[in-house]
Amino acid sequence: MTRQIIPIFIPFLGCPHDCAFCNQVKITNYKDMADENSIIKQIEDYLTYFKDKKTAKEIAFYGGSFTGLPYETMVSYLKIAGIYKKKGIIDRIRLSTRPDYINNFILDTLKAYEVDTIELGIQSFDDEVLAANERGHSALDSKRASKLIKDYGFKLGHQIMPGLYKDKMEKIIKTALESAKIKPDIARIYPTLVIKDTKLEKFYKDGLYQPLSLEEAVEISAEILMIFAYKDINVIRIGLQPTENINEGRDVVAGPFHAAMRQLVESYIYRLYLEEVIKKENVSGDALIHAKAKDISLIAGNKKSNKKYFYDKARIKIAFVGDEDFYLESDNRKITLDLKGFIKAYVKKKYGGDLN
Repeated sequence: MTRQIIPIFIPFLGCPHDCAFCNQVKITNYKDMADENSIIKQIEDYLTYFKDKKTAKEIAFYGGSFTGLPYETMVSYLKIAGIYKKKGIIDRIRLSTRPDYINNFILDTLKAYEVDTIELGIQSFDDEVLAANERGHSALDSKRASKLIKDYGFKLGHQIMPGLYKDKMEKIIKTALESAKIKPDIARIYPTLVIKDTKLEKFYKDGLYQPLSLEEAVEISAEILMIFAYKDINVIRIGLQPTENINEGRDVVAGPFHAAMRQLVESYIYRLYLEEVIKKENVSGDALIHAKAKDISLIAGNKKSNKKYFYDKARIKIAFVGDEDFYLESDNRKITLDLKGFIKAYVKKKYGGDLN
């Protein structure tokens, strides 16, 4: 469902841990404490900006660990959001926090103030990776917090970061599988970036850490996205959103930063699928793909990379035509295409036994 988001940033507040990868001032572009008046102003500014008054609206607290705020501060923020919700001006309240900052008392409070969604910064389900990045919590904390949140009836979100310090492919996949088994309502995939003025930057400059390449991040994120799709988990973001501060060469020291990361990932999945179809159906020469107009750029790939890939590899020339149906024409044959079916079969064959 389409939703208009009113973001309220609380950088560093409520988060005493200095994680190796984190510089929330750079990531959120906010460094000042959010007082009640500034929060109200932000909300009112966004409400004025929104033209469509009928679309559902959500206040979302981002940045630090919301439930780690001083209790009185947390409640004062919730009261403000609650007033707008009770008046019917906004429809939902969302927040993000750490797994070890969730307990019954906190959840009772959040329930009393009608919070709808709680996103957990899981990052990894591997304890060695969590310790190496100084997260200050365990994988078990993440599982316990997730269960509590679901038991209370909140919508659950998971945020994971492939490519952390001491991470490797099998640990990344383990994290995705563990998350998928918990079945959060939503998920975010943030391939790890080296941000200026972090411990990870020092590790990188000292030769102790090598971030994922863009190609590696795309391929790994594609695996994670398909694992989540297999369990019908809605992935709402892949990659950090570019801001005034978060741009390659300015505050991103190294790592797989791309303004259109999700598009790269989804295009790569289309490439995997078409490769299977072409091999199975023995497609050669010219191929015409019928697809919805909005999907054609994804199937063709960023800068038509998929078209180039298949031509360079097999001399197959792919063209596209807008159509409500999804199929491939070649050599007077009509080959029905089903991306969702491919993803389900791919994940079941590769990981199915680990997702039961």
